[in-house]
Amino acid sequence: MTPPKNPLHPFDLMKVEARLTEEQRAMQSVVRDYLNKNVNPHIGQWFEDGQIPARELAKELGAIGLLGMHLEGYGCAGTDAMSYGLACMELEATDSGLRSLVSVQGSLAMFAIHKYGSEELKQQWLPKMARGEAIGCFGLTEADFGSNPSGMKTFAKKDGGDWIINGSKMWITNGNIADVAIIWANTDEGIRGFCVPTTTKGFAANLVKHKLSLRASITSELVLTDMRVPDSMRLPEATSLRAPLMCLAEARFGIIFGVVGAARDCFEVSLRYAQTREQFDGPISRHQLTQSKFATMATQLTNSMLLAYHLADLKDAHQIQPAQISMGKFNNVNAALEIARSARSILGGAGITTEYSIFRHMSNLETVLTYEGTHEIHSLVLGEALTGISAFR
Repeated sequence: MTPPKNPLHPFDLMKVEARLTEEQRAMQSVVRDYLNKNVNPHIGQWFEDGQIPARELAKELGAIGLLGMHLEGYGCAGTDAMSYGLACMELEATDSGLRSLVSVQGSLAMFAIHKYGSEELKQQWLPKMARGEAIGCFGLTEADFGSNPSGMKTFAKKDGGDWIINGSKMWITNGNIADVAIIWANTDEGIRGFCVPTTTKGFAANLVKHKLSLRASITSELVLTDMRVPDSMRLPEATSLRAPLMCLAEARFGIIFGVVGAARDCFEVSLRYAQTREQFDGPISRHQLTQSKFATMATQLTNSMLLAYHLADLKDAHQIQPAQISMGKFNNVNAALEIARSARSILGGAGITTEYSIFRHMSNLETVLTYEGTHEIHSLVLGEALTGISAFR
């Protein structure tokens, strides 16, 4: 058999990383090195055990500047969108649960305070959250209202200078370990947001157990019972449903890059396996059907990376639109799932064990396909943009 030539990574084949600056490459290397040393040796066991040392990790992630890294001031790094996206890619190459921890902290909870909060709330929470000393969660989704949050049942009633909030939130990342919760509620004037310490009387968090996906992530139900909060905890600039939806757009941007990381890891793991696994007197990487799978995966991976880069350019130019973000999530999550499934097939039975990361990624990506807007909802966002006709009802 002819000796193999030096194989090319898909990103090297198309030179997609040539456009990155030295600063962006350096930041990406810092994140990758941290994960390789401190997280990758343990993540498979954390997933299997259904737990993750989130508080300890948050402080370490804060120390290298990843929490709220795309925000300005208040101890945040103030990086560009590309750098934030690359960080999310490295985090999700390790595990979607880790990227979720950072996304919820920075793009949901911190972003909500940064964009819609009073100066007092910003000073109170953002520096601690940037350091990982305080953890936030984001309470929007309810058990019966996910894709249609305008119908939420959680209600805040004005009572003098206070608000009394009753309701519940479901599928809330970090809920059981959070120090502060961003709570969205209906009021007599419409939807409003509140920045609530989780020590507030009437706030409770219940851990969601028996998950088969995102096991290295904390998922909670929030129960709010006659929770009285002062008006100073209200986010004064959040005056409609547009506010939480803008927060979701921030998080979706991180997902667009993040799932490329998961897909990249699946590709790399399956390629290494195929180069060493022998069947019929040679490595399975020499088989035509296997090479066809790699060609398809490499093309999907490269297309997703290029789309993510383009959206980062639009975001840095302050030109990005919600429908563009929807296209990014719609395409990249689906492509990552297809890559994970194809990569798993190359490993055969070995692909379902936690010895390899592929099935863990595949399981996580099933959840990522659903949260921050389901695959179907994003298809309707794109459909409306392309036809001018809304098909939501």
